Amino acid sequence: MSYVRRFDHVGITVADLDVVTAFFVALGLEVEGRAFVEGEFLETVCGIPDSRTEIVMLKSPDDGARLELARFVRPASVPGSPAAMANELGLRNVSFEVNDLQAAVDWAASEGYGLVGGIGEYEGAWRMAYVRGPEGIIVSLAERIG
Repeated sequence: MSYVRRFDHVGITVADLDVVTAFFVALGLEVEGRAFVEGEFLETVCGIPDSRTEIVMLKSPDDGARLELARFVRPASVPGSPAAMANELGLRNVSFEVNDLQAAVDWAASEGYGLVGGIGEYEGAWRMAYVRGPEGIIVSLAERIG
């Protein structure tokens, strides 16, 4: 028996909600909503008493899975490892299929976000690159070529 009905969203905790939101909107996601969450629900789910968070829910143009960005108002965020490489345990990248990989990489570079490595090709079917986005988030960009 499968307990999963569908893939819903990935959540990322960030320090600067506006900067990270702007990055993903410029990449092509759409803001679905923005709200503060606090009280018994949040305290129960995240296990942090007296917590308050502000979230932005983003959706992809195909109306598929969502990306939830969250900034903790209280307690303060705990620093992560913004220079983490792909082999460090934990969530390492958020991946998107793009229409034009080179254009997306060029745009990211113009905004000050560079490649983690280079642009690779997989079996003549995909071109892909990791971009180090705001707050060290690795964004995997992939273009179908085969």
